[in-house]
Amino acid sequence: MARHHHLPPSASSLSASMRDLGYSLETAIADLVDNSISAEATKVDILCDLSQTNPTLGIIDNGNGMDEAGIIDALRHGSKNPSEMRSPKDLGRFGLGLKTASFSQCKRLTVVSNNGSGLHAAEWDLETVHKKDDWLISILDTEEIAEVPFHDLIIGTGTAVIWRNLDRLFEEEVGAGLHEIVNEKLDLVEKHLALVFHRFISGEVSGRNKLALSLNGHSIKPFDPFCRKNPATQILPEEVVRVDGAAVQMQPYILPHHSKLSAQEYDFYQNRSDFVSNQGAYVYRAGRLMAWGDWFRLIPKGEATKLARVQIDFPNSLDELWTIDIKKSRARPPAPVRNRLRQVIDTVTARSTKVHRGRGKKLFDEVNAPVWERYATQGAIRYGLNSEHPLAEALRANLDSENDRRLAIYLEAVASSLPIEMIYSDFSTKPQETHQNELSREEINVRLNDLKQCLFGNGDVNVEAFREVVRSTRFFIGFEDAVEDYITRELDK
Repeated sequence: MARHHHLPPSASSLSASMRDLGYSLETAIADLVDNSISAEATKVDILCDLSQTNPTLGIIDNGNGMDEAGIIDALRHGSKNPSEMRSPKDLGRFGLGLKTASFSQCKRLTVVSNNGSGLHAAEWDLETVHKKDDWLISILDTEEIAEVPFHDLIIGTGTAVIWRNLDRLFEEEVGAGLHEIVNEKLDLVEKHLALVFHRFISGEVSGRNKLALSLNGHSIKPFDPFCRKNPATQILPEEVVRVDGAAVQMQPYILPHHSKLSAQEYDFYQNRSDFVSNQGAYVYRAGRLMAWGDWFRLIPKGEATKLARVQIDFPNSLDELWTIDIKKSRARPPAPVRNRLRQVIDTVTARSTKVHRGRGKKLFDEVNAPVWERYATQGAIRYGLNSEHPLAEALRANLDSENDRRLAIYLEAVASSLPIEMIYSDFSTKPQETHQNELSREEINVRLNDLKQCLFGNGDVNVEAFREVVRSTRFFIGFEDAVEDYITRELDK
């Protein structure tokens, strides 16, 4: 008969292995902010002090806090059973996040907390664990607590999580290089938290107070991936799917065409969220963003859907069906959600495509005689130069038949050589940096005079026809006032 044999893991080996679960600095800090939110915190300060001999990072909140027993339980690996029913507000699951996230960045983890009964503290030191090969934590006394960085920032109830021996943060750099690396990482932390917790920072999560997040004293502003403050954003009808009796909500959005964004809005969004790569579903669990920028292999990413986003909300009671991982960076929708999402994608794809085509059509419709024309016949699309444009006709009027033929050949060569792939690439990735109009103000009057001479010579000028040609050439985008000044000054006599 088989007999049981007690076989605990090696503390030294397992703790070392658990440091490499794949956390980045930003995902590790986000995991700790989850704990603060679950503890009803309304303020979380993240501080990284590089001025000391031993650099330190701290996450300090004003939540409910813990007594000594609570701290010890929080430092236990697997302090929660993921199968147990939890409060709908609980952002944790496995009872591992505090430890695995912290050890991914440091070797010494200290937790100081006050739940109204005074300060208590305990810490893991991986050097001790490795040396003793045992799961040993240290309970700090009052004098030791007084020496812990950031403990004095706990005013009333709250918790401070302190990371020391930050061996993963500096990548073995020293001096100026160290500060540069840390500053780059902290910049990523700010952008990550601004996105992941944007609904908490904005005060949108039902039953939660507004969250104030700061990094080294600078307030973190929320980043809304759906650009909802812009009136050009399209909000499509919400879909609801019930899974195991719980509601999963799907809210589709179509972001505005870049021409509908202000320069400030465009820079803000492009700097934080590339339009093409971050299209897709944005999955929220209890208001916290878990995963984004993915269509779950239902369709490939592309230009047609670059403006499409779908906000998906599900409660933590469905964690197992969504296969949430320890880092909270992966979520896969269950079959009923995937099936409905497939239908939603068809709708948002059509709307996203319409935004692009509608804008393109508007550009052609803005003038009666565009320089370029679009031809769509039997499923084939091509672009050609308008041979009947007033400028072409004015030029042709002064040519004999042979040179007229040469001009026609040249215009056909220009049209057939249109670098569509390059234009597509540049306009897809950097639309606001793609300009055809490079006129300076000094060149405007010269170009307007040349245009007038080409069209009318020394004869009478048809002002409305002149305006139409000006619009069609698009030479003067952004200089419309200068054009009207010229017309008033030179033509309306």
